[in-house]
Amino acid sequence: MLTTVKEHANRIKSPGQMKKVLDGLDPNMSRLFVPWVLRNPRYIRAGIRLARSYKKTEKLRREAKEAGLRVPPFLILSITSQCNLSCAGCYAAAVGTLDNRPRTECSDARKTLDWAQWYDIIKDASELGVFGFIIAGGEPFMFRGLLELCESFNDRFFIILTNGTALTRTDHKRLRSTKNVAVIVSVEGSEETTDSRRGQGVHKQALETLTRLKSSGVPTGISVTITNENYRFWMQKKNLDHYVKLGILVGVFIEYIPVMAENLTGDTCGSYDKTLMLSPAEREEFRSRVLEYRRRNKLYVIHSPGDEDYFGGCVSAGRGFAHVTPSGDLTACPVSNLATHNLSNTSFREGLASPLFEAIRQNEHLLTNEDTPCALFGHPNEVQEIARSVGAYTTDTREV
Repeated sequence: MLTTVKEHANRIKSPGQMKKVLDGLDPNMSRLFVPWVLRNPRYIRAGIRLARSYKKTEKLRREAKEAGLRVPPFLILSITSQCNLSCAGCYAAAVGTLDNRPRTECSDARKTLDWAQWYDIIKDASELGVFGFIIAGGEPFMFRGLLELCESFNDRFFIILTNGTALTRTDHKRLRSTKNVAVIVSVEGSEETTDSRRGQGVHKQALETLTRLKSSGVPTGISVTITNENYRFWMQKKNLDHYVKLGILVGVFIEYIPVMAENLTGDTCGSYDKTLMLSPAEREEFRSRVLEYRRRNKLYVIHSPGDEDYFGGCVSAGRGFAHVTPSGDLTACPVSNLATHNLSNTSFREGLASPLFEAIRQNEHLLTNEDTPCALFGHPNEVQEIARSVGAYTTDTREV
């Protein structure tokens, strides 16, 4: 009886510790996620472990900053260059992350990292104070051993961004027992809108994946590329509520960025389409609705670029995150194709301290969006000059 009482007391106290950590990040996060964890008991102990881990990494990042090194809380890993879809306007294809595009003078095949190399990168970054890893691609579930890799670091949090069409029965079975993974499924809006950009039948598969993940007790969300063709769909409350009923906890809304190599380096490879970008007026209109959704507190809403204003502008280049390409190049963000360090032959610490990252952070005006969805996109000439001054290479052309 005494043991049972102690266990019960610890159970009450521990979610309180988790709530305290989440409150420190964002009270809305606490109000949404703590009740969800309590409804899904397998996450209670894991949630406590992750909360304690976050506090430890916070201390590591603070100590690193005092020593002159900016360590981000999150690291985005484009873990594979393979994808089973060919979505219109895909920025991963635009900056050379994917290798299933037509070969031209501007897109040479490159060697990609294996499981052991990704393990070393995650370990290296974790020891410096990175807490969360956002797994992108390509399509992450085409990377063999993805979930085993995430489970190898049970004191770190992993967010997997997927198109929702590549998960196997084995993946779903394994996800039922994971405790440190959330899965975010990409959609565009209605079935017609999603399928027109991603392919016939993709919307249906994405919804089926969300339903299966909910039944398995996996924290889920949706990711949407906001364009002037679908932003009004997402401004209708009933459409977002439809996904809330599917059990999503997170809604990530990222405004369309018409990225090509030309935008970031001055090269002339490829073309890009600005017509899908929101106008300043449309951006302001959509932002007001996002803030309204946030006040409703039905799900945790993330909006880029709007939320960057809270951090004084763009949070790339180690201010809030950094990005690793499938071949190991460390870039400021997923839509940048500039690097000076490759993590297959250098440390994460050295990469973060690179002249490229330092220059981007020191030129604070580069971190403002200038009425565009991306700060670096809004300053192509200055970024090009920095790249030349520090000897940066373009990640889709340099051989490793």
